[in-house]
Amino acid sequence: MSDLVLMKPNTDALETIAAYQNEFLEAKEHLYGGAHLADYDDLEAWIEHTKAIETEEGVKKGRAPSSTFLCIRQSDQKMVGICNIRHHLQQAFLINFAGHIGYSICPSERRQGYAKEQLRLALIEAEKLGITKALVTCDHQNIASEKTILANGGIYDNIYVDPEDHSQTKRFWIEVIDGNKP
Repeated sequence: MSDLVLMKPNTDALETIAAYQNEFLEAKEHLYGGAHLADYDDLEAWIEHTKAIETEEGVKKGRAPSSTFLCIRQSDQKMVGICNIRHHLQQAFLINFAGHIGYSICPSERRQGYAKEQLRLALIEAEKLGITKALVTCDHQNIASEKTILANGGIYDNIYVDPEDHSQTKRFWIEVIDGNKP
């Protein structure tokens, strides 16, 4: 799986970002971990947004700065995934629901081990940000994501039940050490 690399969004990747975004639109699926990529028609504006939200000054009050990474398959330069790493968990939404790392894999590229490798690479980036213990969450019915988290050393904490819509989120902690080699 060494064919995958994480890279910051940039204008050289506009075509592959658009293809990734379109695949989620066509599948009518929510695009997790994309720093609101689904909300942008202007991808250059989205790239600027991802740069801005890396600092406290660039995020809305009550939000955490975050770093966004494209997961690129080097053999063909296809974007197979995206992940977003929140720099801290000082908001109830992040500690209860979103966690440090959100991610998704392109619908056509699932079940190939890409999620496991992308999360491993994201944990390395989290360590560079000073995160020593990462909270990673998934919907309680998302067995594939749960397996991805467990394969990267995730330790089950609990299920958070949203008091408003009663949705259930499984919460896992991962020690971020030694390049996160599970």
